Amino acid sequence: MAAGGPSRSERKAAERVRRLREEQQRERLRQVSRILRKAVAERSAEEGRLLAESEDLVTELQGRSRRREGLKRRQEEVCDDPEELRRKVRELAGAVRNAKYLVVYTGAGISTAASIPDYRGPNGVWTLLQKGRSISAADLSEAEPTLTHMSIARLHEQKLVQHVVSQNCDGLHLRSGLPRTAISELHGNMYIEVCTACTPNREYVRVFDVTERTALHRHQTGRACHKCGGQLRDTIVHFGERGTLGQPLNWEAATQAASKADTILCLGSSLKVLKKYPRLWCMTKPPSRRPKLYIVNLQWTPKDDWAALKLHGKCDDVMQLLMDELGLEIPPYSRWQDPIFTLATPLRAGEEGSHSRKSLCRSREDPPPGDRGAALSSAPVLGGWFGRGCAKRTKRRKIT
Repeated sequence: MAAGGPSRSERKAAERVRRLREEQQRERLRQVSRILRKAVAERSAEEGRLLAESEDLVTELQGRSRRREGLKRRQEEVCDDPEELRRKVRELAGAVRNAKYLVVYTGAGISTAASIPDYRGPNGVWTLLQKGRSISAADLSEAEPTLTHMSIARLHEQKLVQHVVSQNCDGLHLRSGLPRTAISELHGNMYIEVCTACTPNREYVRVFDVTERTALHRHQTGRACHKCGGQLRDTIVHFGERGTLGQPLNWEAATQAASKADTILCLGSSLKVLKKYPRLWCMTKPPSRRPKLYIVNLQWTPKDDWAALKLHGKCDDVMQLLMDELGLEIPPYSRWQDPIFTLATPLRAGEEGSHSRKSLCRSREDPPPGDRGAALSSAPVLGGWFGRGCAKRTKRRKIT
């Protein structure tokens, strides 16, 4: 060993120190690398989460926009051009001629020509209520069966229509001359009150709207049965209620008609309520054996994709073309021949003041003697089947 140089043990010790320091440096680098990788991963995860949230938000906003556009399109009224409508009516006329058992489903759209608003149209009752606007009732005693009502009555008379299933409460099918057995008024009739204490239920047809004092879950009219003295009730079925009356709902006949039908014609109904009644659509049958469906409506319906034909037109316009195509004359409505006056039960002495609704009369100029009813031309709707009484139920807020 040279004098003054490090010994071998010192060099080994120095080498060990150098290696230890290098190992420590490498460990520190590994730790720093792990910290950096973790930070990068966390940042990437955060960026991924933010990106996913932003994508979800964009998707939700796009979905809301599509739903708004879809709702807007569904509420829009579409009219076929005249030549297209005539072509479709010719096809419909062929279906009516060839049908072995034709059932007609009707909604509020067939009564708009009688100045009774519909529900889901641009100026419908529910449309206005959802916009926060008030509604007022026309004088329902002035409403008369429309061209569509009278056409349906003639088609039944000619045995081209076997049964009518109606959602309407306005009683215009009955007043058109359609037999009681041929009508199922699923949501009731504004001119009929019944005694459920009598077996079978005793029915009273009136010449005025009996629903003045009634509403959702409140059906007593304030009059009493002539036979047993029990409280009379209206026949209206509101949202949230289940119709249990035999007449005028006539569910048994409606179900039997649907089971026999090979053709269904839907007039003026949005079908948003009727679609919830599977018995009316023969859903238990295989698709090939279900009735062919024809729809007349200005707006979208949930059954459009099932329809053999969709006609975008007003009911009266379509029915006028259809009757012309079939070579059938549409009978004019006559108040003197209105069946309601023959079917009606007069009020007893002391009951004349039990209502304030204007009564029907055979002549517009001469009101019935003793009638104390008042016109509703500008009065706000306060109850009954029209307006508030048949609007959808709103959820009650919980009191905390």
